[in-house]
Amino acid sequence: MIAMECKLEKITLYYEIYGDGYPVLMVHGWPVDHRLMKGCMEPLFETRPNYKRIYFDLPGMGKTKGEDWIKGTDDYLEIIIEFVEMIIPNESFIIVSESYGCYLVRGLIKKKQNLIDGVLFLVPAILPYEEQRDLPEPVILVKDENLISKLSPFEKEIFEDVATIINKKVLERGKEEGLSGLTIADMAFLEKVRENHAFSFNVNLLNDKFTKPTLFLLGRQDSAVGYRDAWNIIENYPRATFAILDRAGHILQIEQEELFNSLTNDWLDRVESFLKNQSELC
Repeated sequence: MIAMECKLEKITLYYEIYGDGYPVLMVHGWPVDHRLMKGCMEPLFETRPNYKRIYFDLPGMGKTKGEDWIKGTDDYLEIIIEFVEMIIPNESFIIVSESYGCYLVRGLIKKKQNLIDGVLFLVPAILPYEEQRDLPEPVILVKDENLISKLSPFEKEIFEDVATIINKKVLERGKEEGLSGLTIADMAFLEKVRENHAFSFNVNLLNDKFTKPTLFLLGRQDSAVGYRDAWNIIENYPRATFAILDRAGHILQIEQEELFNSLTNDWLDRVESFLKNQSELC
């Protein structure tokens, strides 16, 4: 593992790189940090060593400081583009994204589609503001009352907001991978930036459909971003597998670990087949 700081023109990003090979850009959601992505993705690459996994913290989250000049999502996108051009200049890559990170990545596809060979959208935020979303009613299907009684009021509120299964595994991984980042986020900065959470352009209006291997993973009980809105953009992704998992909220990758692993491995298989076909055509 290499942990470094990437000094861009107006901001310094914290990032970590694991392995060598084909680049995978990991884009976390809001307001966690890169550990949310690392927790679910690194186990999958134990049997797929030929990938360079690039994790980074978005501004105001993790170890990346928020800067006063950042006004909203348009600025976040420009930061990601500059980071990609610095770390993997002119290289093709694939992306794994989560929640708000998926919204950012749709902007990245609009700007850099020719370099992106595949995308995973994990519990994607399709619409930037909660009041715009078509959300199911919150429900918790499995609840270990003994373990919940040992949580702080803050922890209890967080888990009841994002999970539909609350048991020992979900709590342990949720604390390590998600809560650890959430508790160090610069919430004052993020609340200010959130006022401009939407792109200033139509992110759904692509010049060309994204015809590379894609995976949408959605939780049937996800009351944070929902699942129904994602179907409205599916025709932009003709090579997409679209899966809505029962017994899954906004931390689907933890609640439904086996299905997450299986579907993500299938996506990586499809990416590898696509890349092989592309190289044979060249």
